[in-house]
Amino acid sequence: MSALVWISGASSGIGAALAAAVPFPDARVIDISRRGGTAEHFKADLADPADWSCVAEHFAAELSTYDGDRVVFIHNAGTITPIGPAAGADPDAYTRAVLLNAAAPQVLGAAFLRAAAHLTCERHLIMLSSGAATTAYSGWSSYNAGKAAVEHWVRTVAQEQPTNGCQVLAVAPGVVDTPMQSEIRSTPETDFPAVSRFHTLKNTGTLTTPTAAATGIWSLLTRAVPNGSCVDLRTL
Repeated sequence: MSALVWISGASSGIGAALAAAVPFPDARVIDISRRGGTAEHFKADLADPADWSCVAEHFAAELSTYDGDRVVFIHNAGTITPIGPAAGADPDAYTRAVLLNAAAPQVLGAAFLRAAAHLTCERHLIMLSSGAATTAYSGWSSYNAGKAAVEHWVRTVAQEQPTNGCQVLAVAPGVVDTPMQSEIRSTPETDFPAVSRFHTLKNTGTLTTPTAAATGIWSLLTRAVPNGSCVDLRTL
């Protein structure tokens, strides 16, 4: 086996495109999600902390005797919901968003690093980020804060890696034509004041395709990117 690859949220959008474009021959690809997007599916609700330990146990079991060339975990799962002022958001939906966008990446990322620590093959951990990590969009508080947390976690954890340790990166793919973008455009301006910008991007054909985003993300594994980098594909 040339590679063991996990992709969270591979049931649609960028995650599905990443799964379809895995560049390693004979790779085993496992989707971690509720719905399933690849032939091999590990079912988990990543907004539910009770499922995080199940994913951690899965990583540990699969990697305990792994002897292939490389292991990769791309954490792509996330949610933009609920959109609107934090004070007016449904408390349960808001809590799930915070757990999925901010806590799950850290807990699952740490679980992957722990499970892969004994390996000597290539190890890659890639976290999906966004321009929202550095730009505060009104109405996106849980999403903005989650992506900012992901990027700083990546910077910190990369410093902890030995010279031959895991490559840990965050990547912002740009504005990609996915179901999330459809949800954003359907939001009233009262909940998301910047919505007109996203209508313009769609109407002018300037959205990135999921396939192009996936190609750019996979290319990072062969580029000389310093460990801990937070990369925007639009600047490559």
